[in-house]
Amino acid sequence: MEHELTGLPGPGGRRRPVAPGPFALPAAALALLPVRPAWLWAALIAAAAALPWALGVVHRRGRSRWRLSAAGLERLGPDPVRYERSRIDALAVTTADGALTVLHRFGRTTVGTLTALGLEPLALFVTARRLGIRVHVLDGDAADLTDPALEDAAPEGDEVPLPRDHAAERRLLDQEAELLAAAHEPPPAAPDGAREPRELSSPAPVPSRHRVALLSALTGLLGAAMIARIALDGAPDFGARLAAACWTLIAITGVLAGRRRLLLSRRIRWTVSPEGLRVRARRVRELAAGDVAALVVGPGLRPDPVTGEPRRTDLAVLAFDHRLGLAARLPAHGLDAFQLAHALDDAGYRVVTPGVRPPHTPEYGLEGLPEIFGQVPGGRLVVAEGGLGWADAAGEIVLRMPADRIGGIELLTIGGHAWVRLYDSDGDEFFAAPLSALRVSRTDLRESARRTGLPVNDAEYDAYLSAAFHSAVSALSVPQPGGPSAPVAAPGVLLDATRRSRIATYVLSVVLCEVVALLGSVWLGPHLGGFAATASWALPAGVAIGLGGYWLYDRNRAQLKVSAAGLAVVTKRGRVEWDLTHDRVGGVGIDDSADRTPRLVVWAPSGRVVRHVGFPPDLEELRRACERYGLPWGPPDADRPAPPPPEL
Repeated sequence: MEHELTGLPGPGGRRRPVAPGPFALPAAALALLPVRPAWLWAALIAAAAALPWALGVVHRRGRSRWRLSAAGLERLGPDPVRYERSRIDALAVTTADGALTVLHRFGRTTVGTLTALGLEPLALFVTARRLGIRVHVLDGDAADLTDPALEDAAPEGDEVPLPRDHAAERRLLDQEAELLAAAHEPPPAAPDGAREPRELSSPAPVPSRHRVALLSALTGLLGAAMIARIALDGAPDFGARLAAACWTLIAITGVLAGRRRLLLSRRIRWTVSPEGLRVRARRVRELAAGDVAALVVGPGLRPDPVTGEPRRTDLAVLAFDHRLGLAARLPAHGLDAFQLAHALDDAGYRVVTPGVRPPHTPEYGLEGLPEIFGQVPGGRLVVAEGGLGWADAAGEIVLRMPADRIGGIELLTIGGHAWVRLYDSDGDEFFAAPLSALRVSRTDLRESARRTGLPVNDAEYDAYLSAAFHSAVSALSVPQPGGPSAPVAAPGVLLDATRRSRIATYVLSVVLCEVVALLGSVWLGPHLGGFAATASWALPAGVAIGLGGYWLYDRNRAQLKVSAAGLAVVTKRGRVEWDLTHDRVGGVGIDDSADRTPRLVVWAPSGRVVRHVGFPPDLEELRRACERYGLPWGPPDADRPAPPPPEL
């Protein structure tokens, strides 16, 4: 059997309405026309409202999907594309934008982002290596990879001009190694108490799906009933037809909003048992336990419930078989990752997670140490004769470790307790234990080892001394005028909202005021001299109020300032809404990880979202400004080592 990877299908295939939002406007426009007889007028409105649903049933587009196999990388569907295997030298994945680039004899071709192709990085990495295709994981984006200037500046012999992203590549290699181990090792036995199936489900939506469906149906029926009532009266004047147009928009909007909410709130239900898995989402998927070698639990892809396009999700499960082929993609969004991973592990499945695993620590106490340590009464760790030793209560050394066998001594804190790790001359860890079990204090071991000349590293203590020295010196020194400045006062680039978004907001403000003026003319027109007389002055007043009201807001709109000192949002009159110094900014970019509209956010170095930018500046200008002033673009790397906390 050949190795093959098929991506998630693209949009199309399902019976969904075709452009229901734009078709609502012709339906409302038909309601304003004086069509006679009245039954024909009502029939035209109903036909215009039902036309998108009829087109969705009649015109079903074929779904395209990407496949990586021995034949190469190809797109299956209405517009097929193929990159033959014999012409592919290597594949490159750029971590900045998640794009896939094909390296061939005559250059490089960017295929698209992995999300748009419906391919997961791990599945692509494993399948390509099984097919003998080299995969480069690069730090940068696809535009830099295909830039001729970088190609000329690349060192001689390098196949790609960008540096490798070692952290991302190491994660993929570690997961591939775990998958190989799971495919060749016997599966772990399930505990005795895990024979019963365990049920997991996503939280129930609020309000419930039944209430949403009922409210949506009542809105549509109410709109249809009101239009039918107006048609029975003959739709005598423009005011009645305008009311019918409003009821048309209300009915269509209610039905579409209810349908969207129902699609987004579909629950996920898992049944985990040692015999197999049963996942119920839009359809039921079952997997036998014998067909699964390992389950990768972590961020992944899923089809968008509304559009059908592949999109990223916080939690998904990839099931790999014993040939390291992707057996199934199982949806898990909405579930608790902790409960899901432990439930799968308890049922006897091999679980692989992309997160960094905690360091391996032996048992706490003398039971986890060598036997001789526990056989010596009152034994303790000492530094003597240029190395380490284990001494008894009388001070006599019964076990020695010479200095030439010690490549390094690391002191650190794990779970609130001081630990020591010993490394050999090759840099491999061969011993780790808590200092309380060794009966030696952290300070004594550190100072004694440094006096003897042993290589000891206590990063937390060094950071504490550095912070204490810095605070003492900064308290005694006088600040200079040329010192670091605040993000607001520092020279930088001021980014405004794009012209297109400002114009769109102006138009939306005018349209809303016109809708209010029109509805006011309908309801209050009979008391103010008729609909025509009231609308003659209400509509121009609505235009003036819409333009003037938004101009008052726009003249003091917020702007984003990017400088070497950090980020700040400042209004045109100088009021500071918020600012962040450079050391508090871990990344700037678009956050599309949650089930909401992607937004421009600022991340802290820990990966937490600390600020939201409410207006949309030009993203290319913002990225160039961040690169110019040294601010990181994109979310911070979760695997980047953080500075150790000071020793308190």
